[in-house]
Amino acid sequence: MDTSLLVPDPAPAAPCRAVADAPPPAAARTPLYRRLADHYQEAIDAGTLAVGDRMPSVRDLMRQHQVSLSTALQSLRHMEQAGWLEARPRSGYFVRQPKRSVIRPVQEPSSLLALDPAQYVGIHEKVSQYIALRQKSAPPIDLSGMTCAPELYAVDTLRQAAMRALRERPELLTSAMPHNGNMAFRHAVARRALNAGMRISADEVVVTHGCIEALNLALRAVAGPGDTIAVESPTYFGLLQALENLGMRALEIPTSPHTGISVEALELAVRTYGNIKAVVVVPNLQNPLGCIMPEANKDALVALCDQLRLPLIEDDAYTELADGNVAPSSLKSRDRSGNVIYCASLNKVLAPGMRLGWMNGGRWHERVGMLKFAHTRANEEWTQVTAAGFIASPAYDRHLRRLREVLREQRERMAESIAAYFPEGSRMNVPKGGVGMWVELPQQISSQRLFELALGEGVGVSPGTIFSNSDRYGHFLRICCGHPFTRELDQALRKLGRIGQQLLDEPGR
Repeated sequence: MDTSLLVPDPAPAAPCRAVADAPPPAAARTPLYRRLADHYQEAIDAGTLAVGDRMPSVRDLMRQHQVSLSTALQSLRHMEQAGWLEARPRSGYFVRQPKRSVIRPVQEPSSLLALDPAQYVGIHEKVSQYIALRQKSAPPIDLSGMTCAPELYAVDTLRQAAMRALRERPELLTSAMPHNGNMAFRHAVARRALNAGMRISADEVVVTHGCIEALNLALRAVAGPGDTIAVESPTYFGLLQALENLGMRALEIPTSPHTGISVEALELAVRTYGNIKAVVVVPNLQNPLGCIMPEANKDALVALCDQLRLPLIEDDAYTELADGNVAPSSLKSRDRSGNVIYCASLNKVLAPGMRLGWMNGGRWHERVGMLKFAHTRANEEWTQVTAAGFIASPAYDRHLRRLREVLREQRERMAESIAAYFPEGSRMNVPKGGVGMWVELPQQISSQRLFELALGEGVGVSPGTIFSNSDRYGHFLRICCGHPFTRELDQALRKLGRIGQQLLDEPGR
């Protein structure tokens, strides 16, 4: 093929500089084979390379871009795995149309009207049944959670840090724990928050048992039994459980799978009901939708809540897993009045087994600290000391860059398989980060039934029914993308697609 179409300058050195020369610092952290693959994928996106066109050969890539044989092969194989190329025996690689690029996105909410809070009770029984079934079956391929495979975390680094902590401070296991958490750990997370635009001191950090405890403390700080809390729809089932356990009601606000919670619907709900005590949102990589709120929407949400003196609780468990080297901004970075309570988790990015989270209570900080003491006392200190040095070191950013890159490749490959195997009419969004994918099945398919049948075949997923007390998500699935893409995983997705098709073809539908 005429490779001059790919790079305007016909001189061989020009394409070489475009990929191989010293890039800006952010780009330098992207592996060379990925920069080369991105270079050609942009050409496909622009139409310079069309479906059916032959890619440059391995030798051509090596010569034109002055890269090694290994780099050229890695680039081609990466694009093949992502679905952009197909290999033909003795002919080379050819551009193809990935199936995931033609599958339709998840639909927007059908209504912007806030719903009646009276119907949002009783989630606990539904979620308990889901958890009991999953635990009883223990599926070999479990795509129901929202964490990465253990081998994707910095296992050796954390093990060495844990052993070093006990060598240096053997009394860690036998001493009383600091009230609000280990100071070195609080300094480390406060410093990272500063880098993200949040001005929080170590003294303003409360260490928690993951993000779910932080959310519980935030809710207790601003509301009581019988109060109504605005939440996204759909939303994380753990939040709905927490609200029910606290005797509070959830008012689900329509939430776009592309732009997040509807600020207009929230304002209408607050002015209509008048008794909403707080709103809980996940602005970055929302669970289960995977969307990231645009900057303008974040501005509007923070401004509205500040104007209404409506406490805004930010659940931030996934931001560090967003694609790229610049994380999406937080709501807390916009807070000037202390109206935002920020709840963070390290479970998804550092180590699920540590159950480490932290929070800043805004203007309710003192109350949050006392609630923490009253309900669970302080976290054990060993894990905090173990994590503190790692988080504060350059090694932590290297770990995050590797993790993001692996997750991006896994999402791309899973999206391609879902698009290939799931019934016609399915929809999905491929999020720009994180570990989950929200899939919309044809409306006739019950995701609860699919979940039950899939368990019987050794595959676990999360049915959409547990992410809301309404009936609107009965044909949705949340699928975890945190596991390496293997032949077994591909076969599991094929099984899900086959079961979905069987349900769609059942007599009487």
